[in-house]
Amino acid sequence: MATTAPVLHGDITRVVLSVLGISLLIGGSLWVLRPFLESLLWAVTIVDATWPLLLLLERRLGGRRGPAVAVMTLALLLVLIVPLYVAVETIVDQADRITALVRMLPTLQLPAPPQWVSDLPVVGQRVAEFWNAAATDPQEVTERLAPHFRAALAWFGEQAGSFGSMLVKFILTVLISAILFAKGEAAVDQLCRFFRRLAGERGDAIVALAGKAIRAVALGVVVTALVQAAIAGIGLAVVGVPYAGLLAAIAFVLCIAQLGPILAMIPGVVWLYASGSPGRGTVLLVIMVGAQVIDNVIRPLLIKRGGADLSLLLIISGVVGGLLWLGVIGLFVGPVILAVASTLLDGWITSGLGEAAQGPATEVVGKPRSTPHGEGQITRQT
Repeated sequence: MATTAPVLHGDITRVVLSVLGISLLIGGSLWVLRPFLESLLWAVTIVDATWPLLLLLERRLGGRRGPAVAVMTLALLLVLIVPLYVAVETIVDQADRITALVRMLPTLQLPAPPQWVSDLPVVGQRVAEFWNAAATDPQEVTERLAPHFRAALAWFGEQAGSFGSMLVKFILTVLISAILFAKGEAAVDQLCRFFRRLAGERGDAIVALAGKAIRAVALGVVVTALVQAAIAGIGLAVVGVPYAGLLAAIAFVLCIAQLGPILAMIPGVVWLYASGSPGRGTVLLVIMVGAQVIDNVIRPLLIKRGGADLSLLLIISGVVGGLLWLGVIGLFVGPVILAVASTLLDGWITSGLGEAAQGPATEVVGKPRSTPHGEGQITRQT
């Protein structure tokens, strides 16, 4: 009978101290890098999503990586900094007009809702009731909306106060992205080696899947939100709604949050009907419905184009859950975590079933004994 060697107490102490030391090193490293983690996550996401564009640009520039990295970095700097500057400048310039508009809301008189509003499926009756309440007693509606306006203004105030730190994070994101653009292959190789050490043969597949999940979200969620916001902005501008650019920016944020542009466009529809332009209000309403539902068509196509063999339900769950957990960066982190966890779980289940299927063909269930037909063993087929 085989015996096992006793485990010495010194060995247990050494293992415990080793695990504790490694945990302290990991925790300390994360604490030191904490100011850079958000910029690092954004940089990895941006570089992964735009890597095919970098390779295309490199080929166009004669296979030279340096000029391609310079062009991509400059473009990224413009994409991140210019919209931020324009948004802040617009809010500052229009602060007085926005305040006047908010103060005018209690005196705004709305006409009775048309009949087709009540006929809308699911939400028609509730929308009609709210519209009637706003038309008969605008003061009550304003009092109900006042806390939400105050919360929104407080949020904008906090964001304006942290403008300096936001700008620093944007610059860090651009710098880290430039480094990853230049040394992307080496970084991926190190990441693959790390995951091969953790997950064995599945390490490379995990890294590839994470990259495809990020690219699928970038195409399926961000590009879809851009398309919806563009349709909303064009519709608002065509019918002459004030602050069309600001409403389009709000629509983009709402589309990123998977709510659609409808909340940003409804005020425009109500304003057009209230100002005596039902024709333009109906046009904007049709555009609003089209912008709201078009994501059901283009999002699956773009996600499939991203190359990730993942279910739409998993990606949407990761997007929404990640957004609620980590904010905007969670849009990309959430699907990656769910994709990697799903792949590891599926691989573990599959390998376990495979090992169970490769068991011995026979099993001895009795000792050798005499039988009427001779000596032998009783066996059972498994």
